[in-house]
This record gives sequence, C-alpha cells and structure tokens, in this order.
Amino acid sequence: MMQAGALAEAAGAPEHLVAAALLHDVGHFHGSVTGQELMAGKDNRHSDTGAAWLAQWFPAEVTEPIRLHVAAKRYLCAVEPAYVAALSEASVYTLSVQGGPMTPDQASAFAALPHARAAVAVRRWDDAAKDPDAPTPGFDHFRPLLARLLRS
Repeated sequence: MMQAGALAEAAGAPEHLVAAALLHDVGHFHGSVTGQELMAGKDNRHSDTGAAWLAQWFPAEVTEPIRLHVAAKRYLCAVEPAYVAALSEASVYTLSVQGGPMTPDQASAFAALPHARAAVAVRRWDDAAKDPDAPTPGFDHFRPLLARLLRS
C-alpha cells in the first residue's frame, strides 16, 4: 500500500489520489474477511469494506477510487488484452474470485462512472507496487497529506 502511494506521489498525482493509492487495500485489514480468505477463494469485497470505513473521515474523491479499484482491474482486463498478461499470479487468481473480466456492457457502465478514471489510476499504481526492494517512505511520510484531506 505504501509503495502504491509512493508511486502515485512520484507520478505527480493529486493528493486525493495519493491517499487513495496509499489506502486502497485497507479493507483487507478491516472487516470480518481477510486477504488470506480472498486467496482461499472467498471474495472479501475489500474495496467496498475499506471505502465504507474510510468514508467516516475522507471525502468521496479519496474513497470512491478505493471502492472501484477491484472493478478497475476487471475493467482493464476487458478493454486491454495485454493487461491480463501483465498481472501477477495472485492477481490473476483473485480476478477469478472477484468476477473475472467485465462484459462489454459492464465495461461501458464502469467507464461512465464519475471516479472510474481515478480508480484505473489507483489500479495501475497497485499493479506496479510489487517490488519488495523498492525504496518506499514510511507511513509517517504520508500523515500530513492524509491530515489535509480529512473531512472537518
């Protein structure tokens, strides 16, 4: 998650997208179903769980890309044939658990959503954030950014 946030920041993304990239998988840690269960074949709906929990503190411009980042993977698999080939083995497996590639109608509906482009950006940073040796700042680096985005 921190690597995805760092990649978004390095890309010059707006603060709300850096926050979304940083927090996109928090639903794996909050809720009754874990990421381990996802890998065991049970969809934990972590994007929905995480976005709903974060909505207590953050606006939709942060939480909606989080809520849609799994759908963005399904979308990209439907509209970019080369995308599937670039996914990690774990992502290919979770794609099947999460519903597989979208149908053309689903892809059109997704693309029309207000936060679809932001979700696709978060998804791409998530996909790129797989290097265990990449220099990544700690969470404290992102605290000021998150504090600026908190709803009052």
